[in-house]
Amino acid sequence: MQNAVTDKASLVVFDWDGTVMDSIGRIVSSMQAAARHSDLVVPSDFAVKQIIGLSLDPALDVLFPGVTADKRLQLFTHYRDHYVIHDTTPTPLFDGVEQVLQQLKAQNVLLAVATGKARKGLQRMFDETGLAKYFDTSRCADEAQSKPHPDMLQQILLELDIKAEHAIMVGDTSHDMKMAQAIAMPRIGVTHGVHGRDVLSQFAPKAIIDTIPELLHVL
Repeated sequence: MQNAVTDKASLVVFDWDGTVMDSIGRIVSSMQAAARHSDLVVPSDFAVKQIIGLSLDPALDVLFPGVTADKRLQLFTHYRDHYVIHDTTPTPLFDGVEQVLQQLKAQNVLLAVATGKARKGLQRMFDETGLAKYFDTSRCADEAQSKPHPDMLQQILLELDIKAEHAIMVGDTSHDMKMAQAIAMPRIGVTHGVHGRDVLSQFAPKAIIDTIPELLHVL
């Protein structure tokens, strides 16, 4: 099985929220709190989940269309403060994540992150989890066009000198699947985040898994 992984994939790119980290609950509650404090209609849990993975600007466009620039800044500030400071909703790593990263690194597979978080937010997560040592590179929302545009993946592939067909995108949302599909990069959907099999299967993934440890069996 180890040979199969290295033969088929030189690079595995992970989404972060909903794929590596179970942060969906905090994202939802923080966005809803930001709306309340900005005197806007509070979006439903479902609505907020659908924008997870997008960069913040397009996410706010979807949830709060037509808001003024001042209101948008207010939303951003409240969201950031709630997520980082006030909201105590746990954001654990999904079971088995670090063990899988360890095994892939032992097999000389390159690892990367492509996330809707800003660089400052991803760095904070790296510091909290200690996972930075496993990743060869990463791209964030403030360094590339938002998912589902493939810019993040294209930058990663260029930096690591890997062809799309030799890499795999692992993510829990249609945004992850779409950006990989756009450049014919193989992809694996994970159901423990935002989207289930019914949505993920629409993008012809190599496989759909329920837990990260299953990744080692399908790569």
